[in-house]
Amino acid sequence: MGDLALHVRDHLVLSGCALALALLAGVPLGALLARLGAGREVLLGAVNAARVVPSLAVLAVMLPLVGIGFAPALVALVLLAIPPIAINTDLGLRGVPAPIVDAARGLGMSPAQIRSRVEWPLALPVVFAGVRTATVEVIASATLAAFIGGGGLGEYIINGFASGDVAQQLEGAVLVAVLALGADALLGLLERRFQRADGSQPDWGRQPG
Repeated sequence: MGDLALHVRDHLVLSGCALALALLAGVPLGALLARLGAGREVLLGAVNAARVVPSLAVLAVMLPLVGIGFAPALVALVLLAIPPIAINTDLGLRGVPAPIVDAARGLGMSPAQIRSRVEWPLALPVVFAGVRTATVEVIASATLAAFIGGGGLGEYIINGFASGDVAQQLEGAVLVAVLALGADALLGLLERRFQRADGSQPDWGRQPG
């Protein structure tokens, strides 16, 4: 495997691991936000505040704690990806129309059935939009891993700056842009793929058996 392919692989592995961990944390956090009454604004404010913290600042904070390499870069990217996923999950679940929930309850659905067959299917497009946003941000920001020895395509950009090699800088930057746009296009395709052709939602209106 060539040097470029290795860097692409490292970039994708780092981004993929960060997104997987962010999904595991961000979706439950968003669901919690949607259910909270008291204290919701405080937690939501903390999530929004985390969104504006630069990834480079997170790297600087993590450096004394976990050293250099893959781990601090992973932590920084996970913290970057959680807010858009959590916020969109919160928005999606809170955006489900109350009359639809009331109708499902009138059909005899349990709270668990309402969540799984009504609320989540209706919220899924908004949640998915948050995942797409997080994916693009993570792939683009993974270039910062090179500053602390985390590998990836950021090494091409940094080495290009150090040596004055504009072609190398462009090679890294263009590849990162291609990966980010390609991932966004793929997720958009999957989103359309899993939506019904008539635009309807999953069949949650049947009486529970």
